This record gives sequence, structure tokens and C-alpha cells, in this order.
Amino acid sequence: MRTRVYNNKEQIYCEWRHRWVRLTPEEWVRQQLLHYLVEQMDYPASLIAVEAAITVGEAKKRCDAIVYDRQMKPLVLIECKAETVPLTQKTLDQAITYNRKLNVPYLLLYNGIQTIFVNGKDNNPSGLLRYADLLRRE
Repeated sequence: MRTRVYNNKEQIYCEWRHRWVRLTPEEWVRQQLLHYLVEQMDYPASLIAVEAAITVGEAKKRCDAIVYDRQMKPLVLIECKAETVPLTQKTLDQAITYNRKLNVPYLLLYNGIQTIFVNGKDNNPSGLLRYADLLRRE
């Protein structure tokens, strides 16, 4: 991951948005996770959207990331928090609210310390799956 200081602010290059973004604690966690998914879990980088816009009721929201299958159907909804923010029921509720719109099979919550990977249909936790294993379970 590439970082720099620009106008006295730390930035990180987001490969998915093809631009430099402010390096916040949450952004650092998100970039670490996305690189891990691509480099270690074989998730195709081209099938990940970062800061994907959705509408929930009247409100415009942004998902931290969405992983798609090869037909561009949403497969995993990702919600990241900074390391200092514990993953709680409130975090899961936020992802579930977004998922009412997207109807993805899996939710991934991550804060750099904790990982929660759940089946989005019944919210049952399971271990993080490699991309090929996600597709086989569809």
C-alpha cells in the first residue's frame, strides 16, 4: 500500500477508486482488508466496489465495499470500523440495514482486530471464505 503526505495530511492510494484518499483509521483498516482479500483470499480486485452508493429509504448511504460475483450480482457487503471501534450489534444492524437494499448472501464486518463474517440471509456467523468457496455456496 502506498502512502504519502500531501498538504500536511496523510493519504493512501486506493487501488479501487484510482485516487489518493485521506488516511483515516477506518480507511487504513479498509485498505488492509481489501488487500488481504485480493492477495490472500483470491478475491478479484476488479469485482470489488469501494464506497458504493445506495439509497436506504430517503437517505443516501455509502457501503464501505461490495464484492460482486462474476455476473456483477452483489455477493459480500463489507462494513469496516477503525481499530478503536468495537464491532457490536449496532455495527451488524448497520450492515443489515444496507443489506435490506442489496440482499447479499454474506456480510463481512472488520475493524482490524475482529472479523465477523455472517450469512446475510440468516445472520449466522461462519469463517471468512475464499472467493471460490463463496461462489460454490451460491
